[in-house]
Amino acid sequence: MPEQQQTLPDVRKSVTVAATPEHCFAVFTERPKDWWPPTHILVKKERVGLAFEPGVGGRYYEWDVDGTEIAWGRVLEWEPGRRLAMTWRINPNWQSIPDDERASEIEVDFEAVDAEHTRVTLAHVKLDKHGEGAERIFKALDGPSPGETLELFAKAVANGPRP
Repeated sequence: MPEQQQTLPDVRKSVTVAATPEHCFAVFTERPKDWWPPTHILVKKERVGLAFEPGVGGRYYEWDVDGTEIAWGRVLEWEPGRRLAMTWRINPNWQSIPDDERASEIEVDFEAVDAEHTRVTLAHVKLDKHGEGAERIFKALDGPSPGETLELFAKAVANGPRP
């Protein structure tokens, strides 16, 4: 059986911030609570934390007041100061799915523009893996840069502690 052709394009957004790629990577992976959109939530009760487990195979997940954890996905690439890639375990109804079989992927690239600025690009790729309803996800994500997530990330970099 031939491999399914991708029909939905990737959704890419970017923002340039006044920080090094290493600092941007650290903010992204060590301080997700500072930039994660408050409406992006999978737990049923009040969310109290978000975290990335460093390294390939690690989870990125959230937990609620009762300690219930839900993984948003797992890390596929972990290159500090350069690149992060992970699965995105969401179904077309914006609910958690338990594994990566029908999960699309998120790629985040950190590229030095000059000695003091970094372009951060976040891409949603392989959206077709969501199956029926994937187009609804694409339409919700597709919009002008930088988008809510990177806008909040830029504020976190600007307002947070410096290395």
